[in-house]
Amino acid sequence: MTQEIHGTVADGYEPVRAEFAALVAEERPDYEGQLCAYVHGRRVVDLWAGAEGADGGSLYGVYSSTKGAAHLVVAMLVQDGTLELDRKVTYYWPEFAAEGKGSVTLRELLAHRAGLVGTDTGFTLAELADDRAIAERLADQRPFWRPGTAFGYHALVIGALTGEIVRRATGRTIQDLHEERVRAPYGLDFFLGLPAFQEPRFRTTQPMVPTPEEQALLDAQPEGPHSLASIAFNRQGTQPTDLQSLPNERVVRAKGPASVGGVASARGLAGLYAAAISEVDGKAPLLKPDTAAEFGQFHSVGYDLVARRHKSFGLGFQTTADTWHPFLGAGTIGHTGASGSQAFADPTSGLAYGYTRRRFAFPGGPGPDNERLALAVHRAALAN
Repeated sequence: MTQEIHGTVADGYEPVRAEFAALVAEERPDYEGQLCAYVHGRRVVDLWAGAEGADGGSLYGVYSSTKGAAHLVVAMLVQDGTLELDRKVTYYWPEFAAEGKGSVTLRELLAHRAGLVGTDTGFTLAELADDRAIAERLADQRPFWRPGTAFGYHALVIGALTGEIVRRATGRTIQDLHEERVRAPYGLDFFLGLPAFQEPRFRTTQPMVPTPEEQALLDAQPEGPHSLASIAFNRQGTQPTDLQSLPNERVVRAKGPASVGGVASARGLAGLYAAAISEVDGKAPLLKPDTAAEFGQFHSVGYDLVARRHKSFGLGFQTTADTWHPFLGAGTIGHTGASGSQAFADPTSGLAYGYTRRRFAFPGGPGPDNERLALAVHRAALAN
């Protein structure tokens, strides 16, 4: 039985609704997801489908799409002059110098070049939920490659590392600054720390069991227990992380760790990026064009030592046009999440995009959902 499509699209965006409906029809019967988009600060797409109880205001764990919200705060602090990209991390955080990390700059850290993807022994769940605890552990950790010589995805820790710099420089956490400067002023459903009274809106993440063909692919590429990928995703310790269930832990939702703990709707994802680059509700863009351009510049391009494939990063953001959607403008900033969420801002077209889904799809990441939907939205934006 095909899911009913709910929501609205602006005139000229009917092809987006049709593409969303086609995707939902091809999905499993229990599909649940949301799609939202803004163009030049105006909401033009607001769609959802799902089981009873799901609507456009439902909240989902968005995994690494959280990094976009965290690093929007960092970009704003750089723009303010509170942080300087080419200062050494130790200027703000002296203890970081241990084990040969003293020369690492904030710019290198944001570009996933510090070699500090995890610890030798792993983190507990309580530590993963607490950015301060992660930062304290990593200050003493030797890097897994010489900083600056290569890059690799700091999947579960980048927000804690940059967050500690923010805390040292401002006395405030990334979570507090996100709430005060971004989420609350715009009324965004994008929380780094979900209040208890919002809990009824949260939809637990549901894993998708791989098909036999997908399982065969996994079995053909075995991962060593102490590989860089295992360390980066905390699978090597005494409490290995089950990434699929991470946002289902209340401690993670409550503390909102800045790498993976965000809870949002597609409206919240798209709204954040709309506010970043466009005038929204009479408010000026959060980022000046030069700031957005610098954070969207290529800083790490090539072979990612953790992902073991080609990837690219700007500063805290993925360079989405290179990594995922080549039809987008150069300088597009955004981030994906492991369950299939994605959000980005394309300053060239004025497009801000957000997508969430409840079921954690194989093999993780934005996948074909976003390839289809982002292209449909982008085509409609250019046509209109």
